[in-house]
Amino acid sequence: MVRLLNTAGGRVLCLAGEVDDDAVAAFLHRYGGEPVRVDAVDAGSVTGLSSAGRQLLVDHLDAAAARTGRPLPVRRSPELARALAEDGTRRATRPG
Repeated sequence: MVRLLNTAGGRVLCLAGEVDDDAVAAFLHRYGGEPVRVDAVDAGSVTGLSSAGRQLLVDHLDAAAARTGRPLPVRRSPELARALAEDGTRRATRPG
């Protein structure tokens, strides 16, 4: 599952469970292909991340870092941490 939440701290990109191609396609259908403005990422309950899910996450992290000049806070599950480490994507995030 991928969705956006509006919280007191701003918009949060939430990824949960198995973030597969279908979940990413549903998110892109709803919000469009460009990264949306988010203030944080909550991926603390991700159990699986497809390549499309990884790309969606990286696109949002890179867009936020370009916009703010600093990495977003990211709450990571062990699965997400492994996926990001394999990609070398840790550079674009800070623990949240």
